[in-house]
Formats: sequence, C-alpha cells, structure tokens
Amino acid sequence: MKKSTIINIRSLLVTDASKPLRGKELDKAQWIHDAWLSTEEGIISDFGSMKEFSPSGDESITDADGRLVLPCWCDSHTHLIFAAWREQEFEDRIHGLTYEEIAQRGGGILNSAERLRKATEGELYESAALRLNEMIRLGTGAVEIKSGYGLTLESELKMLRIIRKIKETFPIPVKATFLGAHAVPAEFKNNKPGYLKLIKEQMIPAVAAEGLADFCDVFCERGYFTKDETLEILIHAADYGMVPKVHANQLSHSGGIEAGTSCNAISVDHLEFTSDRDLQLLAESETIATLLPAAAFFLNLQMPAARKLIEHNAVIAAATDFNPGSSPTGNMNLVVSMLCVKAGMTPSEAIHAATLNGAFAMNVQTDCGSLAKGKRANFILTQPMESAAFIPYSLGRNPAGSVFINGQPY
Repeated sequence: MKKSTIINIRSLLVTDASKPLRGKELDKAQWIHDAWLSTEEGIISDFGSMKEFSPSGDESITDADGRLVLPCWCDSHTHLIFAAWREQEFEDRIHGLTYEEIAQRGGGILNSAERLRKATEGELYESAALRLNEMIRLGTGAVEIKSGYGLTLESELKMLRIIRKIKETFPIPVKATFLGAHAVPAEFKNNKPGYLKLIKEQMIPAVAAEGLADFCDVFCERGYFTKDETLEILIHAADYGMVPKVHANQLSHSGGIEAGTSCNAISVDHLEFTSDRDLQLLAESETIATLLPAAAFFLNLQMPAARKLIEHNAVIAAATDFNPGSSPTGNMNLVVSMLCVKAGMTPSEAIHAATLNGAFAMNVQTDCGSLAKGKRANFILTQPMESAAFIPYSLGRNPAGSVFINGQPY
C-alpha cells in the first residue's frame, strides 16, 4: 500500500495517549496547527507542522484545504444486534408510561429477547452490518457490542457468534461483551436463582469455551440484578477470562458503581444517579465512568453528573448505548453535542471522552483513540470548520467530510 499524506490540515489532534485522561486533564487538547499526516500500510507513520514538511516524491498527497483531522470515535457501549425496533414503546412513554412500567408488562429487554430468538443468524448479521456501516460513516472507528437480547444459552451464543463474524468481516476493532444478566427472562420470572445458576454454570463456561467474549456485563438495577448478584456473576466470569463491566445507576442508586469499583471493572456505564460516595469511589479507582447521554435524553432522565465527576478527578468516557429501546442512535457526534449542551462538558472534554478514553474503556488504546505513530490510521477529516468546537455546535449534522479506516476512505 502506497504512502499517503494529507497536507494543509488546519488543526491535527495529537493528545498524548499513554494513559486515560483524568478529571481536568480532559480539557487539555494538544493540537498541531497547519499540519500534515502520513500513513503507510494502514498505520500512521508520521505527522508534524507544515513548516517541517518535505514531500518524499513517492507518496499520494491529499490537500485538506484547512480542514481538521481528529481520531475516529471509539464507541465502548452498544447493543447493536437486535431483531426489531421498538417505536411503539416510544409512543407509550409519550403517553406517560415509564421505562420500568413498560418492562413490567413484557416490553423493553424482554420484547427484544422474544423477537431475537425467532430471528436467524443471517438476518441479525445483515441488520447489524447496516447499522455499523452507518456508524462508521459518522466517524466511529472502534466499537464494543453486547449480547443480552437472547437470555437463553442458545440465543446468547447466537448473538456472540454474530459479533465474532462482525469482528472477522469489518475493518475496525470490535469488542464483544457477554450480557446474559441483562434481565430475567419470562420463563424464570418466579425463579431468579435458577437463572443465575444458568448464567454461572452453563452460559459463562460455554461462552468462554468458544472464546466469544472479551467482557462480561451485568445490568445492576432495581428490578434486574442487585449489587451482590452483580458481583457474583462478574467474579465468576473473571475466572473465565472475561473483564468486568457494569450497567450502573441508570434508574436509581443501584449499587452498580460500588460493585464495579470493588471488582476492578474496566468501566461502569450510565451513572445518571451518583452519590458523593460513588464519586469518591470513582476518583480512587481506575474504573472508567462511561456516560451515555443519548439514553438519558431519550428516556427523559437526568443527565449524568459530568462536572462533578471531573471535579472529583474521575476518568470519563462516552458512548452511544445504541439499542432499539432507550437509545436508537449510533451517532457519536450527537453524543458529543449532548455532553456539551446537557452535561456541561467543554468540546475538548467531550471529544477526549469519545476518543481516547473510549478506547481505554474497551482495551483498544494501543490501536485507536488517538493519532500517534504506529497506531491504526482511523481518523476523521472534517467538513470545513474553524475549530473542533464546531463538532458539538453543529447539532445533528455529520461533521465528517471523510472517514479514513486503516488509511483508506470508507
């Protein structure tokens, strides 16, 4: 593959990526203005100021014409595989039903599980591939995908095998998460201990035997799984090599942050409800606080306390939570806008949360999340704009002029 160079970049984001950015570090963006960037064999080979640029003579050159270049988004929390959308529940919420009330009458996760069990692997792969292609065109260059709409051994394995196929067929890093503890299925409605036993004794060993999951996640929430049950599952899964994650404190003070930090989870996600104790736990741990503002917006919940998390020196990432019920979007640009407008984050803070820290939240930081020599050339060449603040400012637009994956326009 020939060497390619982009010249006359207005600003190139090159924030150091040796560790996730914590607290106020999120706002310290490192830009090279009037820059160039070279790639070879899908890898970033060099970059610098145009004052230092000297063409080699054997490279293809693209003129950025004053546009920006920044890393692709790293979306560390999605439920990309599902059989059908749930727009009827959207209408139900408009008419006054809560997320929990819809779930109690068989909607929500159980609705998706019923439909997914009837769908074939081929159908599920094709629909997920369409969604992921759209996400990449919006600037996403790495993604995590969860199971959790199966809730039987057979269907959970089906979902994870589809994720494995996506890993094999898509050109971006893809991480898989086993989320059998997403809800208690209808057939175990009066036998939750039986379902916990199924997860521990059959699902986790079967998933591990096929090497299908990088992470194990639990929906730690009232009406779903308690803090103690969450720890029980995650500690067991860790024995099988799955790194812990937690759906934490979305609808209440569920104990999910306590569970996640106590078992060294890579991330605790949602966090609409955070106490002073939760903030302190996150400040003292390496666990990443992943904010999912699109879900809070779509369910009309309070936004996560981003400013308090920053003041407490926590590590913050951002993701879409793309799913058919509570966050039907894979648009990370919209997530960045919401973090600025509704959660009070600066553009630099939101962009770093959605790139570098998002990469750390799914263990792809050596490949993605920042522009550095030796990393994948997954980056966004923006539309014409004066500064990166235009990305969250241009609400609902796609700021990407071109998305490059492994050095090639996608």
